[in-house]
Formats: sequence, C-alpha cells, structure tokens
Amino acid sequence: MAASKRIKRLLVANRGEIATRIISAARELEIETVAIYSDDDVSHTYNAHHAIKLSDSSSYMNIDELCSIAQKHSIDAVHPGYGFLSESPTFSQRLESAGVTVIGPGSTILDRTGDKLQARQLAEECEVPVLPALTTPTDSVDKVKHFADQAGFPIMIKAVDGGGGRGIRLVEDPADLNSSLARAIEESPSRQVFVEKAAISGYRHVEIQIVGDGWGNVTHLWERECSIQRRYQKVVELAPSTITDRKLVAAVIEAALRIARKINYRSLGTFEFLVNPESRDFYFLEINPRLQVEHTVTESICLIDIVRSQLLIAQGASLDEAELTHINASPEVPPPLHSVQLRITAEDPAKNWTLSVGKVQSSHFPSGNGVRCDTNIISGIPFAVTPDFDSLLAKLIITASTWPSVLQKARRALEDTRIVGVQTNLPILKAILAHQDFISGQCDTRWLETHQSTLLSSASTFKPNPFTRKGDTLFVVRQMKMELEVKAPRAGRVEWVLDVEEGEDVGEGWLGAVVVPLEKGRL
Repeated sequence: MAASKRIKRLLVANRGEIATRIISAARELEIETVAIYSDDDVSHTYNAHHAIKLSDSSSYMNIDELCSIAQKHSIDAVHPGYGFLSESPTFSQRLESAGVTVIGPGSTILDRTGDKLQARQLAEECEVPVLPALTTPTDSVDKVKHFADQAGFPIMIKAVDGGGGRGIRLVEDPADLNSSLARAIEESPSRQVFVEKAAISGYRHVEIQIVGDGWGNVTHLWERECSIQRRYQKVVELAPSTITDRKLVAAVIEAALRIARKINYRSLGTFEFLVNPESRDFYFLEINPRLQVEHTVTESICLIDIVRSQLLIAQGASLDEAELTHINASPEVPPPLHSVQLRITAEDPAKNWTLSVGKVQSSHFPSGNGVRCDTNIISGIPFAVTPDFDSLLAKLIITASTWPSVLQKARRALEDTRIVGVQTNLPILKAILAHQDFISGQCDTRWLETHQSTLLSSASTFKPNPFTRKGDTLFVVRQMKMELEVKAPRAGRVEWVLDVEEGEDVGEGWLGAVVVPLEKGRL
C-alpha cells in the first residue's frame, strides 16, 4: 500500500447493527476493536475485543468524551459509522489533529459535502442539474416567502446540516409555510435552512455509490433506488434501480463521478439525485460522505465487502488494493444481480409510525441462499427499544439473479421473521412487496404516503392465528362466467390474504395469500 498507515486499534464510535457490522469487518483484517455502549444498549459490543461504557446515551454525540476515550486508550483510528458524528467536520478535525485516522473522506471534504448548500454549489460547478433554490442559508420567513413567490409552490425547506429525514418539510400550501419553516429550523443544529423548488410527482430517489482512494482514482458501484420512504426516511432500498432506461441512469452516474473527481473524493460517498424516468429529468440532491444504512444492497450486487474496502483505503490502499477495480463497468450495463433491503423497525405504521417502546423478548430471523440479516439482536437476550435511539431492529437483504426471484425470496424471508415484545412494521413491508406498483417498479418518492391507507388496510389482513387445512379454499377468482377456487397447498397458518373488494380486478402474478406451515405435531 502506498503511504500506508496500519490501523492497529479501532474505536467504533457507534452502536446497533452498524457497530456490529464494522466490528466484524475489522476483525477479519486483524484489527483490534473497541466498542462503546450506554445502559441497556450493549448487544453490539459482544464481538468486540474491548468495550467502554459511556457516561450516558447522549455521549455518542459528545466530541470531547469520544476524543478523550481515543487518547486514553491509544486508539489510532475511529470509524463513526452512520448518523451521530459521521458527518461532523469538527469531530474529524479534532481526531486528525491528534494523529488519529478517521474512517471517511476527511474533515476538508466533510466540510464541503456535508453542508447541503456547499454541496449544491459544487454540483453547479460540475454542470450537474440542480433545482431552483435560495443561494444562502436563512432563518428569515420573509426571504423564504419571497423565494416561494418567485419559484412557486411546492417548495422544500431543508436544514442546512440535517440528516436522516430530520429538518425537511415539503410545503404545498402557502398557509403551511410559517409552521413548516419553524419546525425545520428547530430540527437544524445550526438553526439555518435553505429552500428549493420541490420535484415530487413521478420522481424517484436514486443514489450513486462512489468510492475513491485519494490517489486520483474514483469509481462507481452502480446505483441504488430508495423511493419507498416515510417522512423522508427510507423503508425499502434496492439495487439496481427499477428504471429501465439505462442511458438515463448512466447520465446520473456520470454526473456523480464528475463531482467526485472534482474534489478527488476519498473513501465511500453517496451522491443522491431525484430522477424522473418519464421526462428524463434528474436533479442533484445532496452528498452523504459516509457509510450508508443501505450499503448492503451494493455489497450484494457487487459481491464485495464495502466496509472492508473502506478500512483498507483508510490505511492508504488504492482501489486496486482495496479489491474494487474489477467492478468498474460501463454505467449503461446493469449489474448481474438484484438486491433489496427491508428495514424492520419497532414502529406502528397505523399510529403515524410511532415508536414501539419495550423489549424484544424473542426473535427469529430468516436464512437461506441469498438471504442476509444485519442485526444486533441476539436470540435469547432481551433487547430494549427506547426513545434514546432510532427504531431500527434489523435489515433483511435479499439477493438473486432476477427481480422476480428477489421478490419471491423476500416474501418468504418476511414470512420466516418473528419478533415478539414490540410492534413492528413487518405487516406493511409484506403489503408493499405484494403491491403491483412495487412489483412492476413504478413507485415514486410519494408512493408510500399516497398509498398508506390502502397498504395499512392490506397489512391488517395479515392475521397471526387463523389455521387452514390442505385443500381448504382461501379465495375465489372469477373470470367471465368461470370461478376458480384457490386452495391451500398445505396445512398452516394464514398470515395474509390480498385485500381487494369483490369484483375488483387482479393481475397475473399477484400474491394472493401467505400460508405458513404448522409446526410439527400441531393440527
């Protein structure tokens, strides 16, 4: 490795499933790992070499405390994961000044890309399309109103330094502007926002996974589509995009590469765009200069370990030495595999996605060919869900050679998932996978919002207790004057039946019912 700096002891400055994921990759590279934890939040530490207790749950955001831990315990590298301090130039600068390697692009690039306005200006310099917007951050109602009068509604208000869906407000009605602006400012750490024209109907959320080595080499790892969102937080992610126009997708990938090459990007970065496959328009959104929650689907279609590559690049490796150059294919050529990630959360979608506080008493996650589960829940050990942290329990990642095969595997994987003790979003995930719009790849960024009532109604038909015997009629399909009784192929528990009105049309290939086999010995 050119100018290599061997990492010996790595502090993982995060928690949950991503801490577990980083610890695993580091151990494979024979790096000594140090985890951090707070009360009732220890399951991610079990595979680390060492674990250090924080003063409280807010300490994951405490720069002074984390820097003190790094100094006291002879840490030579820190991986911030995602969220928390992963996009903080201040945190990165403090550690760099102390001689500690930060896994990521470095404080200079963080400063340029983490700020949404600076990232937008960078895109403009690279002649990448952007939406009309205010050119400076503001907290002024008058400035926002003036922009809205000029650009027209709808508009999007965004915290300059927000993330994870926080600090974002779509304003379609002028009467909602004041309250939306106030809420966005409250959720912005800097209390500054910027405003841009909103592109909503028909637009997909497409993001490009970029990786650079800092030695002038930058490549793409194809695209992900993350259009299934609630309150601007992703629920389902897939790779590649279901957009069939590969020339359009290639143009988006090339735009991301232009921006990354302009700043000699280092490490992992996700370049986000809004893409309309009908009009063939696309617009730059933002850059996430860190590891993403959904990095898993990119790993699956490329058959690589992105976190391993990230750790190697941090030690001075080139893209070739980080095992990435073999992937550098034409953007117009789609990858050979398809993958979908389903985020399982402790939330009740029927109650506005409210957090389900409690303890996971027992759980079972699926396995099998093409099925992966990233979680820090350990079977037999109660897992606490508290308001201190986000609601993510696990990520199911399903991979196959075709999109229909992915859907078949994903439905089975959801059937095999059991979580007892808290409410989860499993029923609505099943409903999403059964919907024809999702099957045919027709969902834009507002799809979940506009279809939520239908999906919730469909999700409510997933019943945990009704039993059926082999040969029992599940439902009847009528065509012209013919009636076809669809019978249970086996004895089992009916977990879900397609929720349609009598006489409503259904399509070929639609999922009609889910029957889970009974346990041996049960009638």
